[in-house]
Amino acid sequence: MPDPSRHRRTRTADRLLGALCWASALAVVAVFLWLLWDLLSQGLSHLSWSFLTGTVEDAGRGGGIAPVILSTLLILLVCLAVAVPLGVGCATWLSEYQRPDGALAGAITKAVDLLASVPSIVFGLFGMVFFCQVLDLGFSITAGGLTLACMILPIIIRTTLTGLHSAPNELRLGAAALGMTRHSALRHLLIPAAVPGIVVGVTLGISRAMAETAALIFTSGYATRMPSSLSDSGRAMSVHIYDLAMNVPGGAANAAASAAILLAVLTAINFTASKLSDRWHAKAVVTR
Repeated sequence: MPDPSRHRRTRTADRLLGALCWASALAVVAVFLWLLWDLLSQGLSHLSWSFLTGTVEDAGRGGGIAPVILSTLLILLVCLAVAVPLGVGCATWLSEYQRPDGALAGAITKAVDLLASVPSIVFGLFGMVFFCQVLDLGFSITAGGLTLACMILPIIIRTTLTGLHSAPNELRLGAAALGMTRHSALRHLLIPAAVPGIVVGVTLGISRAMAETAALIFTSGYATRMPSSLSDSGRAMSVHIYDLAMNVPGGAANAAASAAILLAVLTAINFTASKLSDRWHAKAVVTR
């Protein structure tokens, strides 16, 4: 016969756990709304089309942020063009071409985890010495993008590796039974199954790259002019916000407006990536 008191204790514990989960979720939403309200209350009056399309004037107190937006996009494109192929390729090699318990795979996995824990300021110093000085790229968009690629590489590797490991082993066995080459199995079965993980990694990488300040100060520079090539110096959005807030008297309002735009862009990227991942996953399920 079931114990009524034990049943009541279980129900109480379930309700308490549910209440804690709801409280945690509401706390996260409240912090986000508080942050959004703080930015909009300070910078909403400065948001306009001319602010988005104008050039930086008076050290950022006036004008717009068009050169900053373009520099940020170019740095991000360089970063993703290097990090995504390397990250997906490394994860595929670790998952499909190496034994999980092998010494080499274990050493590389530990190195990736260690790389993920390196502070951003260390990446900035490394980028300044290696990319700017040794490779003679100078303070440039290319140097900043390559430095950010090193930073987000562990994120992309880890999320892609998780996506490949979550793919059903029946896919591999079925491909082998049909006589498919490893390349064909990866292209038609395993990589599509890992797409949600890849999208998550790229999205997290973009979020970290666009919010990074310390590494870009040492590599891409402070220039506020419109960049004409990848070898030009360019000020990223995060660096612009930091400079206005910390070094420019009277620049707090434009810093808040720039931060609101950056937050809106990151929200749009996350929302789009989530929708694309869901659509890709649904299409893969229907195909199977």
